[in-house]
Parts: sequence; structure tokens; C-alpha cells
Amino acid sequence: MKTGSAFNKQSREAYALLMVMILAGVSIIVFASAAKWTSSGIIVTERHNMYNRTTAAAEAATEVVLAKMARDFFNQGVNANLDVYRILVPTASVQDDWPSQYQFTDGVGGVNRSSVVSTGASVVTNLNSQFLGLYGLVDPYRVVSNAKLLNTPYNIAAAVQQDIQLATIPVFQFAIFYSMDLEINPGAAMTVTGKVHGNADIYTSPGASLEFFDDVGAVGKIKYTRSPNDPTAPSGIIPIFDDQHVDQVSSLNLPIGTNNTPSSVRQILEVPPWNESASSPLGQQRYYNKADLIVKVTDTAATVTSGNWNNFATDVSSDLGTNSNRFVVTNNTFYDYREGESTITTEINVGALKAAMANVTNLTYTLNNSAKSQLGHELNSIYVDDQRTVLGKLTVVRVSNGQTLPNDGLTVATQLPIYVKGPFNAPDPTVGSTNTANTKPASLVGDAITVLSSTWSDSNNSSTSLGSRNAASTTVNAAFLAGIVESTSSSGTKYYSGGVENFPRFLEDWSGDSLTYNGSMVVMFDSKYAKKFWIAPGTYYNPPTRRWAFDVNFLNQAKLPPGTPQVRKLIRSQWNVVAAQ
Repeated sequence: MKTGSAFNKQSREAYALLMVMILAGVSIIVFASAAKWTSSGIIVTERHNMYNRTTAAAEAATEVVLAKMARDFFNQGVNANLDVYRILVPTASVQDDWPSQYQFTDGVGGVNRSSVVSTGASVVTNLNSQFLGLYGLVDPYRVVSNAKLLNTPYNIAAAVQQDIQLATIPVFQFAIFYSMDLEINPGAAMTVTGKVHGNADIYTSPGASLEFFDDVGAVGKIKYTRSPNDPTAPSGIIPIFDDQHVDQVSSLNLPIGTNNTPSSVRQILEVPPWNESASSPLGQQRYYNKADLIVKVTDTAATVTSGNWNNFATDVSSDLGTNSNRFVVTNNTFYDYREGESTITTEINVGALKAAMANVTNLTYTLNNSAKSQLGHELNSIYVDDQRTVLGKLTVVRVSNGQTLPNDGLTVATQLPIYVKGPFNAPDPTVGSTNTANTKPASLVGDAITVLSSTWSDSNNSSTSLGSRNAASTTVNAAFLAGIVESTSSSGTKYYSGGVENFPRFLEDWSGDSLTYNGSMVVMFDSKYAKKFWIAPGTYYNPPTRRWAFDVNFLNQAKLPPGTPQVRKLIRSQWNVVAAQ
């Protein structure tokens, strides 16, 4: 009989079937577990992606608010009614209509709103970010936007908070500030001791050592070559940067309205039209409206009145008299060798102005006391409007006898070319001295700026050779704001602007002599009247030894020159993802 053998075969088959069933069950369990794990992973990844997109949506909502605040701040000022900004959220008009996927709230129940609050009073303080080392009048704000994803089974919400500074920055805190291309290519060794900013490109390929002690920033690029319109070949010398030098920084603009082109900015020098409000964005920036004294010269008379601060109501013209000590002189003339023209000149005699302010019998003395009571400072700024024109002559303003200034400093501004003769604001006349402890806040503002030494003679004429116009070492301590003749190509010929090294113009042979200068050099527009091209030394001038430095007084708010322009900037302080409300 074979009964046992049949039984063993059946047992083995049953055992094999059982093992298959067990393994199949285990496989099903493992597969189910893997599927469940995979499904959970997909859900986690999906939720994570949804959260990231929702965070980006919340950030976009804050950016909508900041863009509007920035535009208003740059053009006229932030609206005191912050609800104007709170109601701003991304709209369905954007690409792919993505905002319709979200609900935006301010975190306290307001739908289609963001939270916008002031986080402190306006205060003069140090700035953040790329402007470390500078100060400004700062208004701090916080913007918080919440976003919630719609049409999803998951509760996906995120919130972004941005803290900002809306900063008003005095432009004379920069050693060099250009609204246009900045070119600096000195032929002799040169150092720049303060911050440098260019709202366009910076071209630098100096003929000798050029060292920047502080930050250098260009809205465009810092290029180690010469301008395409400069006929001089690059030197191959790279400047020395002791601190950061950065391309593509944010631009800094005057709050004059939506148009900040150089030609528009130039209007700050001009007499305002009769129907322009002095409180308009441009009106607030005009030197004419900021001046304490207005000097008006016509073919028949010279008048001096108080400025807009006193409704132009006080006429002190009688203090001019007829003697040689008057502080406004209108009959001087001299020859400008770069422009190739004689001048019609309004001259401001600073020493005589000081004397008039101190003479108790003068109307200027009374007006000075009025300024002290109303403005909190003595008369310290003059705008000159010389309306005379003669074909073939250049109408200009000249400042002289200014080695010591009035008690609260002095700014002289005009839309015309401006000249300074002899030492200016120089109680310490030591050649090369950077000691400005006893100087006064001062600036000279005009179409172009020319420095004449104390040995300059108005008897020089078109026939006087360069060798007969010998300069003497001179010190000028003042901020300069003026135009330039940019590098350009005309009739197939290229012309160099002269660069920063020739921003102050010269008409004498300064060989062996020095110009000691402590201040700030600001270029915001093209010259309109003094517009002949720069020509290399040896023709109408030979350059001085440039002993130049940034005046560190300008880093003190109380020591800024009267009427200092202030550019505006939105500065980002902190960005955070916060708990959604």
C-alpha cells in the first residue's frame, strides 16, 4: 500500500499553499503600508508647497503696499491717512489671476486689507542697510499681510511682516554724489575720504593712484574704463577700494514729483513761476523759496528783500547805499577763459554782508533779528536772480571776501554760473588742512562752479596769457552743488567732461599751488549757461595740487549747510514670516 506517500504529498501541497497565502498577505500589508506612506508623503509635500505659495502671496500683498508708499514718499510724501494703503492688495489683473485663489486680511478681521502702522515718531537717526554711517530723518512703519488659500480641504494660511524706514537723507553727507554718469580719472594721485554714490554708471580709469576710503555705490555699473564719449584711452589702473564698492544699488532722488530727469531736477535752481505753490513738492525744493534773502538785479536796479519765509515783505535795498562797502555789487566784470566771454556780474561781498547784519542802524540788522525769532537762526542764505542779458556776455554771480562767514553760515544759490574768489569759510588757512572745527555751515550752488584765487585780477582780458595769471594757494570749505558739461561726441569729436577732478573749474595757472577743499561735491544736472567743453590743462588753466577731503561736519545734522537738499529712500529693515491671524 502507498497510503503514507499520498498523504505526505498532500501535506506538502497544503503547506506550500499556506506559505503562498501568508506571503501574499504580508505583501498586501507591506504594499498597503507603502501606499499609505506614499500617500501621506504626497499630502505633506502638497501642503508644504501650498504653504510656500501662500507665504509668497502674503509677501506680494506687503509689496503692493510698499510700492504705493514708496511712490508717494518719493514724489510728495506719505499720506497721513494710512487707510489709503491698508486697502491695497494684489488684484485679479495680474498674470494668471493668482490673487483670486487667496483671501487677504489684516489679521484683525478686515478682508482685502493689510495692516499698516507707524512704529514710532519721526526722528533723526542712523540708517540701516547700504546706508550705514549716514543719518536721516526717519519715519518707521510696519506692514503685515495675511493670506489664506481658498478651495482646499487644508487650512493653509501665512502672514508676512515687513519693517521699513522712510528716510530723508541730506545729500551733502556724500563726498561725491552724481545723478548722472560719474567719471573720475585724475592724472595725479587722489584720495576720496567720504561716501560716493552715482545714480547711473561710474567710469574710473585714473592716470595715477585713486583710493576710495569709504563706500562706493552705482545704480548702474562700476566700470574700470573711460566713458564711450571720452577720447582718452583707459589707463589700466584699477582704483583702490578700502570699503565696499557695489553695483546696482537703489537710486536716490529728490522728491520733486514723478519726473526726476536731470533737466527736471535743475528746476530747484530756478525762480518759480508765479502760480506755483511754495508748498508743492518742487516748490519745497527750490533754493529761491528756501533763501532768507532774495537779490534781484535788473538793467535799472538791484533790490534785496526778505525771502518767502517773510512773504518777501522787507526791503533792505537802502542798506546797499552807493559806497564801495555795499554787500551787493553789480558793476564788476571779468573774462572767463573757458567760456570765452566777459561777464555781467552780481557780486556778494560776504564781509560787507556781515557788517550790515551787525550795524544796528541798518534794516538788515532788524531783518536779521526777525530771522532769529521766526526761523531760529540768523540770515544764512541768499538767492541771486540777475536778469540782465547782453549778447556775447555771460551773466554770473561771484562770492568774495568770504574768509569768515556770518554766525550761522551761508549758502549762496543762483541758476547762473557761480564763482568764488579767494579763501572762503577758511578761519584756518593752513594749506592742506582738514581742520574744519571752526568753519560755518556753507554751500555754493549754481549752473557751474569756478574757483578763483586771491591773486585773480579782473583786469585780465582775452589777451592775458595763462602764464600771466598766476594763482595763489587757496582754501574753500563749502559744499558744491552744480551742473557739468557731460562727456559727449559732437561733430565726430569726443569731449571728456573733465571728471570729478575738474568739477570745480579753474581759470588760472595753479602750478605749484594748492586748492585746499573740504566739502561735498554734488552734480544733479547739465550746465545750461556755462556749457563750453572742458579742455585739458595748458590752454586756459593749469590745475592746482588737489588737497581735497570730505567735510565730516556734514555728518552732524546741526552743521549741514543752509538749504541742503534731501533725497528720499525706502530702506528695508526686517522681513519676517509671522503667525497668521
